[in-house]
Amino acid sequence: MIEAEWWDYDDADEMADAVAGDVGFIIESALDARGQALIALPGGKTPAPVFAKLANAKIKWKNVTIIPTDDRLVAVNDPLSNVAMIARTFLPLGARVMPIVSEAATDHHAAGKAADARLQDLHWPPDLVWLGMGADGHTASIFAGPDQDEALNGPKARRAVGVLPDPLPPEAPVARVTLTRAAILSARTILITLSGDAKRKVLEKAIADGPLSTVPIGRVLADAEQPIDIHWSAA
Repeated sequence: MIEAEWWDYDDADEMADAVAGDVGFIIESALDARGQALIALPGGKTPAPVFAKLANAKIKWKNVTIIPTDDRLVAVNDPLSNVAMIARTFLPLGARVMPIVSEAATDHHAAGKAADARLQDLHWPPDLVWLGMGADGHTASIFAGPDQDEALNGPKARRAVGVLPDPLPPEAPVARVTLTRAAILSARTILITLSGDAKRKVLEKAIADGPLSTVPIGRVLADAEQPIDIHWSAA
């Protein structure tokens, strides 16, 4: 059974304060324990205010490596690039921000293999994997579609895979690379942020359904051995 702890907030700013504090604490704890930290951060709108607050934390960013949980097969200067969004905040602070998609990538299967090889060189496991969730229940870029099974049930040693959602999301109709379920669940801490009643209902049902869930996030979390911290804002 999924062990989830919910943290509720009235608005996005209140949630951003709390999440920035939690992420900062996770990073500091990793630096104290191992002298380095590896974290995976999401793209999208919800993380932006958290990033801004986290940037003010007095952290030894030069010892922190950041990867996106997933990214689109687009140029790094494209507005759809998750790593570009992350880099704008954390590169100037001295963090190592590592892309998982090559700008030359066009085939998502090849891009996934290249991303997996790149991630194999990192000190694993991640100290934090921070997930978002779409209204359809996808998380990272694990969508329903022909590549979902590989992302969920591929070899445990595989850290990334290329995916082509079906149907393609209209707001970002491109192929992607994503962390696999095994890579996500290997993290020392898993944190989820979301907002709005509709998404909360989707996630609550996914958690209740567990391995029988019809949406990706339920399938991802079903095998989690660590407690999941879920931060939710009403608006």
